[in-house]
Amino acid sequence: MLLSLAIRDLVLIDRLDLDFGPGLCVLSGETGAGKSILLDALGLALGLRAESGMVRAGAAQAAATAEFALDADHPARRMLDEAGFDAGSERVVLRRVIGADGRSRAFIDDQLTSIGLMSRIGQTLVEVHGQFDRHGLLDPGTHRDTLDAFGHHRESLAALSEAWRQLRAAVAQREAAETAQAKARADEAWLRHVRDEIAALDPKPGEETELAERRQLMSNRERIAEALDAALRILSGDGGEAALHGAARLLEKIRDKAGTRLNPALEALERAAIEAAEAAAQVAIAARDLGRDVDSLEAVEARLFALRGLARKHGVAVDALADLGADVSAKLALIEDGGEKVAKLQRAEVMARSAFRAAADAVSSGRRAAAQALDKAVMRELPPLKLEAARFATMLTALEENDWGEHGAERVRFEVATNRGAPLGPLAKILSGGELARFMLAINLVLSRAMPASTLVFDEVDSGIGGATAASVGDRLRRLAAHRQILVVTHSPQVAALGQDHWRVEKSRRGNATVTTAQRLSEDERREEIARMLSGSAVTAAARAAAASLMTSLRT
Repeated sequence: MLLSLAIRDLVLIDRLDLDFGPGLCVLSGETGAGKSILLDALGLALGLRAESGMVRAGAAQAAATAEFALDADHPARRMLDEAGFDAGSERVVLRRVIGADGRSRAFIDDQLTSIGLMSRIGQTLVEVHGQFDRHGLLDPGTHRDTLDAFGHHRESLAALSEAWRQLRAAVAQREAAETAQAKARADEAWLRHVRDEIAALDPKPGEETELAERRQLMSNRERIAEALDAALRILSGDGGEAALHGAARLLEKIRDKAGTRLNPALEALERAAIEAAEAAAQVAIAARDLGRDVDSLEAVEARLFALRGLARKHGVAVDALADLGADVSAKLALIEDGGEKVAKLQRAEVMARSAFRAAADAVSSGRRAAAQALDKAVMRELPPLKLEAARFATMLTALEENDWGEHGAERVRFEVATNRGAPLGPLAKILSGGELARFMLAINLVLSRAMPASTLVFDEVDSGIGGATAASVGDRLRRLAAHRQILVVTHSPQVAALGQDHWRVEKSRRGNATVTTAQRLSEDERREEIARMLSGSAVTAAARAAAASLMTSLRT
């Protein structure tokens, strides 16, 4: 729901702040007073087109800020979350700034954002009828989702989406297997050669590192052996473990004369002797292992160079040769198994396609039933709105199989005809002006619980009508306002009399400038405004009495 609209330096408005409540809000005023500027400002905050001529003369920039309350399950929350905004807030603020040079910037909750994101979020918040072309239901791209929401078949739509996902996965797997099989057949001789030469070497993971270490060891074998022997002689001779034991014996002889002072030294010598013995044992093991390595340096180098050469040939690391062999063997298996894997995937695809058809048929059946109910409900609302000759029809057009998708197997379009015998056509092309706004009023009244936008704006929905028809328009606006917030720009006293909130838009002179202002009306001021709408510029006592009577009669 729209909570407030703040306008700064826009066309004839220098500064204006409007607060809105739920229900039916009326905007009235003389022709040319500037009511359309308020809708222009709202449109800017919703991401519609901006022009430099909208900036008030002498100002550096114009700004329009709209604040909205969001229900817990409002679709704008998901869009905000995906864009990195705080989707948990109960309110969102959309602000648009236009420079005198025509450049504009968009902000969501005071964070700079794209006009595109602002527009997408704006479309979920507000629908404007009679002022902005191809917005809301005038965009055929919204018709399928609108019908689905009206039909309340969420479960079948979820099943359809899942069936489509599984079908796409099955198609991708089958296509990948067929492509791999065809390539394998084309490269069969080469693949067999690669498999055989890898199998002949039988590479093991980590073997390159092991061979490189052995090669380095064997290249320095004599020097290593000499160092090991020398170390072992030192550790095993008088300078090693024996020297440590000798020092310990000397200290033991005088231990009773030194009290406890020699205990740390004796404990350290004991540990050192143990470590020296362990070191001697490990040196002996290393020397023994060195002697056991019977492979020649030439054999180790030959194996290492063969592995590296094969890896370079196939452009992989040595450790990846085994995986390459397994991959080549898998490709050859596609040929050798007689295409059984491809056939299995083809059968899986047929089953997935059948499941998708069943899910799509279920959705199509639901859509046909919803379309009939929607058409009947809209047609019932048309005669009281002076559209008795008009027709409304929901068209379901079957798609070619190549055009099927997660949303089903048909295209949904709302079409109308305004005269008996006239062909049906798109809403935006067949209808115009107040006729379009009244048609949108009828449709929205039927769809009031199915549409995401919580705020509807009707610009001069009563254009060209009066009397009973205007009263019917007002009655439907009031009924619609029970579920949605409604803003209506009107010249009709019958419509204005039903408003729960009323703003009068006026144009006046301020110094050398013309400015547009808006004033929220009290009950007495509303009666005076409705009297003006009934009688014109000269408000008479009879007009005031008629206005009071109208307000009373229409509210009961």
